[in-house]
Amino acid sequence: MRKIILIICLFVIQYNTAQVAKYSNEFLNVGVSARALAMANANIASVNDVSAGYWNPAGLLFQQSNLQLGLMHAEYFAGIAKYDYIAAAKRIDSNSVACLSFIRFGVDNIPNTLDLVDANGNVDYSRIKSFNAVDAAVLLSYARNIIKIKGLKIGGSFKVIRRTLGDFGGSWGFGMDIGGMYDYKKWRFAAMGRDITGTFNAWTYDLTPEAKNTFATTGNEIPNNSVEVTVPKLILGVTRKFYFWKERFSVLAEFNCVNTFDGMRNTVIRSKVWSCEPMLGMELGYKGFVYFRAGIGNIQKQLNAKGDGFETTYQPNMGVGIKYKVFALDYALTDIGDRSIALYSHIFSLKIDINKKFK
Repeated sequence: MRKIILIICLFVIQYNTAQVAKYSNEFLNVGVSARALAMANANIASVNDVSAGYWNPAGLLFQQSNLQLGLMHAEYFAGIAKYDYIAAAKRIDSNSVACLSFIRFGVDNIPNTLDLVDANGNVDYSRIKSFNAVDAAVLLSYARNIIKIKGLKIGGSFKVIRRTLGDFGGSWGFGMDIGGMYDYKKWRFAAMGRDITGTFNAWTYDLTPEAKNTFATTGNEIPNNSVEVTVPKLILGVTRKFYFWKERFSVLAEFNCVNTFDGMRNTVIRSKVWSCEPMLGMELGYKGFVYFRAGIGNIQKQLNAKGDGFETTYQPNMGVGIKYKVFALDYALTDIGDRSIALYSHIFSLKIDINKKFK
């Protein structure tokens, strides 16, 4: 009992002394799976495959095969930044599924010009080296049916985060997500708590004296070792699927609301304590073979071009998908920024079912 109390005290002390960042580990908010991205990330209630390890672990229980693999590669900002995702989900028994996911978001071969000028003040381009800025995460997820409550599924993900800035510095982080789904008649309700315990990133820096001197002479702040905290957020969602024309056509609609409690954000629903960002996604399917998807998200209040008032902006996404036997290929035209056509990217993801179907 004393050990438990000590751990709780250390956790509280660490949380109070750490730097709470409103926008931290943002690479984990980009999203995985072209299906979800095409639906503007409105996906926590309808997700039913290996990508549930990221979106809502409870959705892993809808996996039909014994083993499922998921892959995605994306390039943003004209190929400067690369985003890679790979995951595998394994059904343990009729009531539980486990999943392992890996995410990497990186900018490679960045020129390092700190040593561009030698000790004599001469510019020497041969002194330029390169480094990589990489954000990576491993998610270990587990989901289980709650037998005593019909229709209830829960799941959780433990995540390990590694962020590096070449040889200059890096951080290790740890956190946890918890999600649940509940089926009521033809409706499905979902809740997802991201970074529910607070995700801690411990940053350390290793700068040479020459690098520190360059930072000082150029007016840049020399970074110090610190702990950064990603605060929790709660995502609520509801979805329902409708069938038409002898069930040849299906229409799935999902609504999500991302709730944050770290002060006012640029969302359409906001207060000094709580802010809510709505998302809406739809999927039209034909015979479970081909799908068309669309969504609206990133709905925010922003200053207009004149700077004399606010306007509501939004981000439309769209995509298609094909499912044939054990393969599912999805495509999305999506943006990770501000509705600028220059930032829209073509995203592809692949899903493969392995082994016989689970019965």
